[in-house]
Amino acid sequence: MYLPQFLVGMFLTSGIVGLWAYVATGSVWSAAGWTIVNLLILQIGYFAFVIRRVYKRTTADAWQIRRPPVMFSHSTAMARSPRATPDRVTT
Repeated sequence: MYLPQFLVGMFLTSGIVGLWAYVATGSVWSAAGWTIVNLLILQIGYFAFVIRRVYKRTTADAWQIRRPPVMFSHSTAMARSPRATPDRVTT
């Protein structure tokens, strides 16, 4: 998710929450409070999402670096062949 998409969604969601809180309570201050709480929850969620994406990418990169190269053998070719059947594949 890109930042502009997130910002549009965040402001739209915050506006809906603010309008809902105003209709439910009749108070502008209460609606503003609920909107701020909503914005904080969305920001924390987006921050956690970005951290997860960065951590997942770095661990995947590290795994690619540390993993030994796979040697291609005849049994591997048979296992990947569309004609291979379980009774023909030997390991």
